[in-house]
Amino acid sequence: MIKRSDSNLDSNRVGVLLTNIGTPHAPTPSAVRHYLKKFLSDPRIINLPRILWWPILYGIILPLRGKYSAHLYQKIWTNEGSPLLLHSQKIAEKLQDYLKLPVELGMQYSNPSIAHALKTLQAKNISKIIVLPLYPQYSATTTAGTFDHIASIFKTWRHIPEICTINDYSIHPAYIQALCQSIQKTWQIQGKKHLLFSFHGIPKRYVNAGDPYFERCQRTAHTITAVLKLQTTEWSLAFQSRIGRAKWLTPYTNQLLQTLPKQGILDLQVICPGFPADCLETLEEIAIRSKEQFLKAGGNSFYYISALNDTNEHITALAAIINHHFG
Repeated sequence: MIKRSDSNLDSNRVGVLLTNIGTPHAPTPSAVRHYLKKFLSDPRIINLPRILWWPILYGIILPLRGKYSAHLYQKIWTNEGSPLLLHSQKIAEKLQDYLKLPVELGMQYSNPSIAHALKTLQAKNISKIIVLPLYPQYSATTTAGTFDHIASIFKTWRHIPEICTINDYSIHPAYIQALCQSIQKTWQIQGKKHLLFSFHGIPKRYVNAGDPYFERCQRTAHTITAVLKLQTTEWSLAFQSRIGRAKWLTPYTNQLLQTLPKQGILDLQVICPGFPADCLETLEEIAIRSKEQFLKAGGNSFYYISALNDTNEHITALAAIINHHFG
């Protein structure tokens, strides 16, 4: 067990709310459709007029995507359930042991819900809640969605506790250190290979409208490579998980994987610094599908560096982030 370092937080009636995106409760078409319906109905995710979006969502995406995505989830599902939920729960449990504070996990589009997590903290007579969305790089599509959920819940509360929010930790030294340690551990075993940073993409028009996500992802990658003293030829940055025909942030991970072998980069190590917990996008899209794409394109070796998950380094980093903001 991780031993708690001296905390600057007053444990008297202070609680922590961790949030994450959510996950289907089962790898079945019906469960996936139920999750996607909630996820893709949020204007923060799909910022289109509802009169245009509803026919696409209900007439095309949900009928077709449910079965396809369920097949992908089946590849990474565990006997205990969804990897994202399991890792997120372990992070919350270990962080609570470390901080000696109540820590509750709330998912934006699945259970345990943010509403349930807040009610649990309320029952513990918490007067101050520290909100830490597990999205290192701020985006209106993720972090802002957490704050929307919290605000809508508090509309029904008579007594609202003090709320302290952490909306970005893209270059926090503790977070960067934890990622660098993870990369260096891989190097100690495998040696240093070309390093690809793959972040979840968002539509370009969101960035053009003021979303700082693209800049935050770049800051994370550049800070890590500066600490590791990597030359520009030793690493790349790309964006994954594109959906639809709209222009998203580039370069696209799947396209870059096709071109790297042609540039003489045959051995690849991939890390996804925007995902603190392993999930469908890392375990299936990167570790399985992207590996197949890269090797088929002529690569020799491909290794996915796991998310930080509930490692000691990650728990220590999250505690340091909380203390830094609200110590």
